[in-house]
Amino acid sequence: MTRIKKGEIKRAKHKKILKLAKGYRGARSKLFRSAKEAVAHAGAYAFAGRKARKRDFRRLWIVQINASLKEKNVSYNKFINNLKKQNILLDRKILADIAKTDPKVFAKILEQVKITKDL
Repeated sequence: MTRIKKGEIKRAKHKKILKLAKGYRGARSKLFRSAKEAVAHAGAYAFAGRKARKRDFRRLWIVQINASLKEKNVSYNKFINNLKKQNILLDRKILADIAKTDPKVFAKILEQVKITKDL
């Protein structure tokens, strides 16, 4: 029986990993073992980064909304609570964009929510 060594298949797999590791420093872009490890870690970091980006943007939107509300002496949590009570379905991304680009519309949303200084 002849022995099969997977020459073409193994070379293709190695080339695929080395192509993904292109641009990495030192041996990580040249040697297969190091490249394989680096690519695995890079994939894990990329996955975690995509999840973290969502959290980071939500935090940014909350800060932007809160900054606009502070000018009007309104607390963020009461504003969001009253939005939900009034059944106004604007998410934080849209609210932050409105607060930043069109303060008059944001003021009308505040009126609609009926937040006064006594809250």
